Amino acid sequence: MSTETKYPNLFKPIRIGSVVAKNRINFEPTAISCSNADGSVSELDIAVYSEIAKGGYSMINIGGCTPDSKTGRVTVTGLIIDEDNMIPAMARLAKSIQKYGALAIPQIQHPGRQCPMPKGSYYSTNDQVVKLPWSAGHEIVFANAEEKGKEIKALTTAQILDQVELWSLAAWRCQAAGFDAVCLHAAHGYLMSAFLSPYLNRRIDRFGGNFENRMRFPLAVIKEIKNKCGNDFPVIVRFSANEWVPEGIDVEESKRISVALEEGGADALDLSQCIQETPGAGFDPMQYQEGWTLYSAEAVKPLVKIPVIISHALRTPEFCEKIIADGKADMIGMCRGALADPYWPTKVLLGKENKIRKCISCLTGCWQESLMAKKDIACAINPVMGDLDFYKLDGTKASRSMKIAIVGGGPAGMEAARWAVLRGHKPTIFEKSNELGGAILGCCLVPDKDKMKWYADWLRYEIKDLGVEVLMEHVPNVEELKKFEVVLNATGAVSYIPDVNGLTERITSMEAAFSCPKATCEFYPKGSGRKGVKLGEKVIVWGDHYGAADLVAFLGAAGKDVTVVTDRKEFGSSVEVIHMYVLRKRMAQGDAEALHSKPYKYPVKVFESSTLYDIGEKEVKIIDKNLNITTIEADDIVTCYTRSNTELADTFAKVEAAGIPVVTVGDAKSPRNLHAAVKEGASFILYLDPDNCVKNPNGALLDDLPIDVKKQLGF
Repeated sequence: MSTETKYPNLFKPIRIGSVVAKNRINFEPTAISCSNADGSVSELDIAVYSEIAKGGYSMINIGGCTPDSKTGRVTVTGLIIDEDNMIPAMARLAKSIQKYGALAIPQIQHPGRQCPMPKGSYYSTNDQVVKLPWSAGHEIVFANAEEKGKEIKALTTAQILDQVELWSLAAWRCQAAGFDAVCLHAAHGYLMSAFLSPYLNRRIDRFGGNFENRMRFPLAVIKEIKNKCGNDFPVIVRFSANEWVPEGIDVEESKRISVALEEGGADALDLSQCIQETPGAGFDPMQYQEGWTLYSAEAVKPLVKIPVIISHALRTPEFCEKIIADGKADMIGMCRGALADPYWPTKVLLGKENKIRKCISCLTGCWQESLMAKKDIACAINPVMGDLDFYKLDGTKASRSMKIAIVGGGPAGMEAARWAVLRGHKPTIFEKSNELGGAILGCCLVPDKDKMKWYADWLRYEIKDLGVEVLMEHVPNVEELKKFEVVLNATGAVSYIPDVNGLTERITSMEAAFSCPKATCEFYPKGSGRKGVKLGEKVIVWGDHYGAADLVAFLGAAGKDVTVVTDRKEFGSSVEVIHMYVLRKRMAQGDAEALHSKPYKYPVKVFESSTLYDIGEKEVKIIDKNLNITTIEADDIVTCYTRSNTELADTFAKVEAAGIPVVTVGDAKSPRNLHAAVKEGASFILYLDPDNCVKNPNGALLDDLPIDVKKQLGF
């Protein structure tokens, strides 16, 4: 296979101190929180990082390695490198990466004020009380408790000097384990970042105040690493080139920092954004466009001779190639893009760009439901990420091919069909509408959520390329489904109207409000035939979860006067937290840092712990948890309450009565999110055993039965 590429600059080698990276595509330091409880390297650590190295990223930065577990572990199961007994397992991790030609680079990081473990051991540059709901070390607020904030204590001078020793010893252990370099985490409000930042660092001793004092800690760490490891052991520093807060690091300050770091011995600079007070710029959810951080590299690169790495929301090879070709940066960095598709570099090299599963910046699997929830890393659109069962599958086919009926062509159904073909089965998708995609097709209407369509289109092209049989505008009957060996119920969820007094006929369904207005599309060339409702100026969004949040964004941008009524304590509490941070800024007619959207015409009003009590011809009464009633005017009401679709319940019951198992996944099981739908659709095929396709009393498919039990059950 030819390896000639139209992206020659991306695949040029580059020197980082004494080592050479074989291309310009860097896997950014990522705390995957998959280590053993004692902080040692786990089987899952090796599986995740070696898979990304296999995909062709030239440098694999291993995020969140703490030099001092007694005072700061980055995640609850992050790597620990504060004792020599961690060296052997770290050596195995290094070799698992290097065997694929990549440089293995641990990131040394102390979380400081953002520490999740050990609890109560929170310290930073200064005494403070912080509320950082977007941090993995956020304060735990129980169901009926109030947020109080975390109390942070200031480091003493002696403790700072101890940290210099601990960081440098951690680097020495990494070198002893055979790693190629280390990266120092000086971004996002963590400990080293807090020393650099004039916003966070309010000390009045030699480690705070003026620029020279604020640089003292990171420069001392670099110097001591070089003392212990030698001048030829590379040190990369990742820092926030802009903190997006008053009196924080800005571009001018980052230029001074860059020059000082180079003079102090740094071998490369990795430019990031934000501190935890400004998470939009750091996590850049869907609203942030590709290349928005390039301004920082353009400012820094002319001032230094060492390589400059730029990251954040980089997705397409054409754009990344141009960054290097134009000399705006020396390397491009990916984090979530690599989780979504570890083989991005190889696909680009071999001209298979259309096969790249581009990260949609949803932050669901990789943040909200992993590090924030104190669980292993995952990806909403890549079910393999962080799952040893998938890694161990290793391309194996099922013992025999099965005929599988998949009812519903949303993400769960399409992901199941894709995996079914890959495992050698013959799936048929039954889709009642004239377009595959399901609930994620609402992305066409929501401002700045067009990235969702990347995944919808990727799946639809995969279904086409794999030759999956698709029956559109077709609801299967019992006799049709009896011809299959197993049936997957992926019919999703539907909105409904809760009990309420008055004129319920005034309530519009969420599906009607989100109806796509496009007349033609390549995925339904005959035209959609859909007619969306035209809503008035004053609209009540009744309900919560992703549908309600997206509807608020859609209606607010369209100039509607929106009122949200939710029975939850906080609107959007189950929606990914960074997206809600950005949306709340928009709801208040503002914008998150670095964004410049047109303000909503009206601020969005929110009634929490409330519901609708009575619907009149023009007025609607809202009742809260204390039985207080508020009356407002409303032209339209849209229900965003959803429940599993039970339209085919009778059909499925008859199919099961005929001895054919029916498995329910995604929103058809319980309304949740894209991550749950994709994972359950793929896992259905992974755990499907053709030799004993039957359910246990809990309704779950039996898989991997012991050989004697198989015999006893007659399989």
